[in-house]
Amino acid sequence: MTQSPASVAPIRTGLIGFGTSGRVFHSPLLGANPEFSLDLIVTRDPVRREQAGERHPGVRLMSTAEDLFAAADDLDLVVIGSPSGTHVELAHAALDAGLAVVVDKPFAVTTREGRGLIEKAVSLGLPLTVFQNRRWDGDFLTLRGVIAAGALGDVRRFESRFEWWKPEQTKSWKVGATIQQGGGVLFDLGAHLIDQALQLFGPVDDVYAETLIRRPGGVADDDTFVALHHGSGVRSHLWMNGIAAQVGPRFHVLGSEAGYTKWGLDGQETALEAGARPTDPGFGVDPESAWGVLGRDGALTRVPTERGNYAAFYTGLADAILRGAPIPVDPRESLRTITLIERINLLTH
Repeated sequence: MTQSPASVAPIRTGLIGFGTSGRVFHSPLLGANPEFSLDLIVTRDPVRREQAGERHPGVRLMSTAEDLFAAADDLDLVVIGSPSGTHVELAHAALDAGLAVVVDKPFAVTTREGRGLIEKAVSLGLPLTVFQNRRWDGDFLTLRGVIAAGALGDVRRFESRFEWWKPEQTKSWKVGATIQQGGGVLFDLGAHLIDQALQLFGPVDDVYAETLIRRPGGVADDDTFVALHHGSGVRSHLWMNGIAAQVGPRFHVLGSEAGYTKWGLDGQETALEAGARPTDPGFGVDPESAWGVLGRDGALTRVPTERGNYAAFYTGLADAILRGAPIPVDPRESLRTITLIERINLLTH
């Protein structure tokens, strides 16, 4: 996964999907990096097709992934931002076409499928990476620095939450996606929370979970709790809930010397949704009122939040494709998350 189909910039890129993933994340991040050119966008939806044309004039618009792969000679990279259940098939087709591949999380639904993708990429010498953008949340970068500096002492318990109140699901494919198709909040938000826990505290030797369906007519979990015991001794408690009438802290971390608590979600997604660009001066900056606190009760200090930087993913990918650097997210790391999710689903269903 080090050989590259491109040798010079710009890296010619096709994007499959123009929902939240393609419209809010990938296309603005690609557009902000001069080492990429966004050449093709695939979307069947006429409204999204119109949006894509307005936001990216001059980009070729296609209705099917097959059309994109037929034009593979004009591309170096394909970004897959389609529904979860289509990721594996499309990634295989992209690799067969000789293209570098970025896959949204979850990049596969089963360990077997994920391993097969990785093995194919290795055999073909093509870059394959996973868009785990939450590794570049400002709050996660801050917490990582706090832990690395030893400010907490020995970390004992890690609590992490993605919670909000949205009792009605509006994304049509998510409404009907089963667990077997990569549906549910565990595959969606859990793929971020578990990845972050593994990044901070390493491999897991024991798992407990509760996966619940709260919305009437739901076919996959929308209220899930996961407890992980890491080989390092840390216990991670992870909540993912789209129907939380009151939300808990984003992070609550307790160590032998101090704790760290942070409220509120990283603001990059909201800013991108509103039309901000990663190159804007204040992009990714957390207001002082939202900074986390470090210390013990009665002696707490505010910790400035590091600037969030989703654009770092594509900076790292350009370095990998053009200059032989490591890819920004090793898919083997994402595979460990898929394996845990698969294990949890077996335990709870």
